[in-house]
Parts: sequence; C-alpha cells; structure tokens
Amino acid sequence: MSFWLAMIRLGLSNLWLHRLRSMLTALGIILGVAAVIIMVSIGEGSKRQALERIERLGAKNIIIRSQRPPESAQMGGGRQQSRSSRYGLTWADFEVLKAAFPDAEACIALKEAGGQILKDNRRQTSQTYGVTPDLLTVANLRVARGRYITQGDIDDSAMVCVIGSEVARTMFPFEDPLDNTLRIDDKTLRVVGVLKPVGLAGGAAATLVGRDFNLDTHIPLSTARMVFGDRVFRRTSGNFSASEVQISEVYIMAPSRESVTIYAELADRILESRRPGKPDVGMIVPVQLLEEAKRSALTWQIVLSFIAGISLLVGGIGIMNIMLANVTERTREIGIRRALGATRKHIVLQFLIETSVLSIAGGLIGVGLGVGLSLLLGYFGPRAAEAMRVNVDLATSTPMWSVILAFCVAAATGLIFGIYPAMQAAKKDPIVALRHD
Repeated sequence: MSFWLAMIRLGLSNLWLHRLRSMLTALGIILGVAAVIIMVSIGEGSKRQALERIERLGAKNIIIRSQRPPESAQMGGGRQQSRSSRYGLTWADFEVLKAAFPDAEACIALKEAGGQILKDNRRQTSQTYGVTPDLLTVANLRVARGRYITQGDIDDSAMVCVIGSEVARTMFPFEDPLDNTLRIDDKTLRVVGVLKPVGLAGGAAATLVGRDFNLDTHIPLSTARMVFGDRVFRRTSGNFSASEVQISEVYIMAPSRESVTIYAELADRILESRRPGKPDVGMIVPVQLLEEAKRSALTWQIVLSFIAGISLLVGGIGIMNIMLANVTERTREIGIRRALGATRKHIVLQFLIETSVLSIAGGLIGVGLGVGLSLLLGYFGPRAAEAMRVNVDLATSTPMWSVILAFCVAAATGLIFGIYPAMQAAKKDPIVALRHD
C-alpha cells in the first residue's frame, strides 16, 4: 500500500511542478467530455420534447381524418378561383367503424362547421368542430375556465362554444370571453369555456395533427349537424371554396397501447373496402409516430455522440504527445531511478499514474462543465429564442448514463494513450539515460 501511495505522490508532484502544461494537456479531455455531455443532453431533450408532444395526441388513439383528394379541386376562370367538392368520411362509415370496435374505450366523430369566426371587427378563418363530451378525455384536453360541452348541450343543440387559448387571446384581447358571444358565419354562440394551451401549438407537432389545437372552437355535435349542415364555405384572397363533408375526424381509442397497431390495421382494411385507394381519408397513429421518433432520436444521439467523441480522441492524442515530450525531457531522471533500483514496471507505473491523473481530473472537470452548460442552455435557450422571436424548441436533458459514459471514456483514453509513452520511457537503457544532457 505504501508503494502505491509513494508512486501516486510522485506522479502528483511531477504534475504540480508543471501546472500550466498539465492543465493545457488535460484541456482536450475537459472539452471532449463537456462536448459529449452537451450533445447528448440536447439530443435527449429534443427527443423527450418530441415524445411528449406525440404522447399528448393520445398513445392509444387512432385518428382518421377526411382530406380533400387532389382531383376534387375544380378551378374556375377569371380573377376568382372556386373549388367545390364532396369528400371524406360519412356517417355510414362511422357506424361501420363503431361496430367493428366494440371493445374500444371510445369511438367519437368530429364535424367541421363554419367558414369564419367574427367578433366585432376581428375575424379569422374558422377552425370550428362539432364534438361530444368524450373528446375532452380522448384528446387529452383541459379546460382552463368555465366548462366543456355537455350531453345536455348536445340534446338541446345549444348555441354554445368552448374556445382554444389563441382564439380567446385574439378575439377577446381586452375582455372576459366567458358568457360573451362570438359569431361563426352568421350564427351567434355563447362562450361557456376556454381550453388550456395545448403543447401541440405550432411547429412540427402541429404538422403531425394537421392543425394548431389552440385555434380550435368546439360546439355541440348536434348543433354542427342541424344548424350549420354539411357544407362549409370559405373565401380567402380572392379564392372561394365550398366543401361538403359529413364527418371531419374520427377518434378511436384502443383499450391498450399494445392493441393500437391491430386496431389501426383493421380500420385501414375497413376503409379500403369501403373506398378503394382511400383518396379522401388519412390516418394518424400516434403510437407509430412515437416509435418512429424514438428510432430517429436514437440515430441522432449516436451521430452527435460520435462527433463529440472525436474531441475525446483529440484530447487523448494531446496527452500522448505531451507525455512523449515529457519522456525525452526526463530521460536523465529515468536513468537515475533505474540506477537506484527502479524496474521497468516502476517506470511504466509512474507515467501511467500521471496520465491517469490528468485524464481523471480532466474528466471530472469536463463532467461539471458539461452538466453546468447543459442546465444553463436548457434554462436560457428557450428564453433567448422567445426574446428573439425565433421558433426554435431548445430543451436539454442530461441522462446519467451520458455522464458515466463520458467520464469512463475519458479515463480510458488517458490510460490507453499513456501506455505508449510509458513503454518508451521503460525501454530506455539506464547508462544511455544517465549520459543524456
């Protein structure tokens, strides 16, 4: 034990004599470890953020959506362009789907209604859907104020609505939306609830579902059918479009995540048999998006870790170069130690201890630097993006395995790249070493 303590003390004293050189030697390891941790943290944070967004769609949900087929657009002449088409899911399709999944936790339909939302002189393109109370649970929605659509509203075909957070902000910037009114086309409805902001707003997540949920306005399904009908008219920038769609979306909630794929395949076969080619129907299966996102995130993590690992390699090469120069500089010291009885094993151990101390100390400093910068980046990154009004989601999450892996690789790097200089030092002839100036 005293032998090892003496060797460690000797190695530390040699490093302390050349403090600046030792720090510069360890700098490659420090930056390499920090780079690995930061890269993995950014990749892990982005992965978790993407997975959370997809999870909010409902990991057990299957979303079947009516979509305008390419051939349905009929362009008119002159300055205005008009499009009129009938497409999408029908109530007959819905009944067949509902009967095919008797064990489903829920099977609900959504119906689009209205072309514009208006309040005083403010207006925006309508994103209004007739819904049932089950949508609140199926789509993981939360009510911030007021209440949601009830079965009583549906039974009475009530002229009430629940609005998304962005609709509340734009249509009621200076007043309380609750118990206030807004118009959808020429129909006046009373606001009975406001939804909490949904994390799927904007960006790639909104692309997954095809719209920003925060712009939704929900009305009773019976109101959408009886008051607004199947036809929706829209006029934007000189373009006029009229579409006739009975059902906009169908949500099927499977009893378990494991059964989602089976349900999705069965739904696909049903739709294929009723409308070959399914030109006017699309399907979104969040759990499949979830698995795809995991695979994509894993690939990016491997690539980012490989790039950051190059920094560790450079750091190891730096340690080897410095230690080789150190061997030449300390040739006479090696000769004196050999003359006093030190074996080749002792010389190898001395140099390995020095390189190990450099790599371990550099690894520890790099871990602290990497974790600290990751936390700062995760805290200030989103705020900086928001201040600059840049639509960038910058989230970090530092998994423990990345810290352990980076430190172990750093320690191993110092040991591996220190072996060659140590062997070169041990091979020196004692007599030749003593004669060295």
